[in-house]
Amino acid sequence: MNAEGESRHERIEALAERAHEERERFVPPENPDERALSYLTDGLWPVLELYIGARSSGEGFSRAEHAALEDALNEWLELYALCYGAGIDAAFSVRETAELFVETHSVRDTAQLLTHVPTRR
Repeated sequence: MNAEGESRHERIEALAERAHEERERFVPPENPDERALSYLTDGLWPVLELYIGARSSGEGFSRAEHAALEDALNEWLELYALCYGAGIDAAFSVRETAELFVETHSVRDTAQLLTHVPTRR
């Protein structure tokens, strides 16, 4: 349980549900950078924080939790890409994404390197 009394399973479900709701009401933003960053800080980062925290403390995930966490991660990355007009079918592993984040120390760089959106100059 976290400080708010939510179990890890409940946190995963909430992240997945929020991503799904955002996807259903998605409208291309006027300012793609701002919206994309909000998807990263409010969606991708909590997914990574949950995964990295559990792995750092030696906790494992059930298959169902792992699958749900990975589904949420990919939906947040798809939303991020949609901000820039790129429809992607994300299929990244949460482990791969967390390892990249540990290397870059940036959710924005992690998302860009995985999705190639926006194109680097």
